[in-house]
Amino acid sequence: MLCAILALEAVVWIKAQTPARLAHRFERIADGVYAALPNGSVNVVSNSTIIINDDDVIVVDAHATPAAARALIDDVRTLTPKPIRYVIDTHYHWDHAHGNQAFVPGAQVIGHEYVRQMLLTNTLESRSYRSFIDPVPGQIDGIRKQLAAETDPAKKKEIEQRLNVQVAYSDALREITPTPPTVTYETRMSMFRGAREIRLLFLGRGHTAGDTVVFLPKERIVAMGDLVVGSLPFMYMGDGFVNEWPDTMDKVLQLDFDTIIPGHGDPFKDKDRLRKYQSYLRDLWKVAGDLKRQGLSSDDAAKKIDLTSHQADFPNIQGPGVDPRAMLRIYDVMDGRLTPR
Repeated sequence: MLCAILALEAVVWIKAQTPARLAHRFERIADGVYAALPNGSVNVVSNSTIIINDDDVIVVDAHATPAAARALIDDVRTLTPKPIRYVIDTHYHWDHAHGNQAFVPGAQVIGHEYVRQMLLTNTLESRSYRSFIDPVPGQIDGIRKQLAAETDPAKKKEIEQRLNVQVAYSDALREITPTPPTVTYETRMSMFRGAREIRLLFLGRGHTAGDTVVFLPKERIVAMGDLVVGSLPFMYMGDGFVNEWPDTMDKVLQLDFDTIIPGHGDPFKDKDRLRKYQSYLRDLWKVAGDLKRQGLSSDDAAKKIDLTSHQADFPNIQGPGVDPRAMLRIYDVMDGRLTPR
């Protein structure tokens, strides 16, 4: 009888906690391990990994805003009533760590010591953050002009929805208070939650100077943050170390894993995607160096650089050119300016 009552209570709890539409799409990777993927909700722009243990939950990556983090907290409750006790930042970038404040004081935030260092600085004024955020008001104005000019009711409704999303996102940005980890590590840290082992590994510089790879050895899963994303090779490199990134990937490939949860995009198993990206990065660094020695500015080099030789591996390469922010950072690193600006 007691078991039946508990089972009924569990069903009632799940139904009560399940909203009509979640902000995340959960993909089960292993028992108690889920990739939380964006489901079209406001400002949920990156992946998180949910690790449900015997007594608690670990969230890997806290999203771009407190509002997005709160949506994640609500969605996790549809999976389990266990409390979120730990949040792991794979790196300090806004779209992965600016939701930290929504989890404290109930959870401890853990990250590489570099993540703490960066989140204690004024990251809201950094070149990287401003490059993503400054265009938002102009985008809102542009959508409002489209809305005013549109006469078709169906198209007008679609534009209104886009406007609401952008306005809500802009409002959510105002709430952010960068919140650094209170537990840090330098090269390696292990957590044991019941029968589960969770390893936090710093394997070298790549996307930033403090990228954490979360490795579940028993489940053979790695959550890599933005060391790799689904839209290769077009990922943000504005704080990266393109010259060191391939070597860091070599160390990732030495781990015994089957499944990769990237910072953006769907989980995958094909390790060759990492090797192809290594090749792309090595060529990017070499060709960028050649153009720099020819005296080209970073902007001109970004337009001219030709990596179409990698088009077979990455069909989204349509022609010459890379993100100017990536080339500016490459030039900075070549000139010895290693601290993000």
